[in-house]
Amino acid sequence: MKLRISATISKETERILNSLLKDGDYRNKSHIIEKAIELLKKEREIK
Repeated sequence: MKLRISATISKETERILNSLLKDGDYRNKSHIIEKAIELLKKEREIK
């Protein structure tokens, strides 16, 4: 089950998200955010 959240981001972060979307590797901004959190989880070894 997916949950809807709200976040406030900087214009620079939005620019990066849009650039990543344009590259075509991600379905949408939520997909990018989920992948980024997965990387942080691995980096910090969170279970």
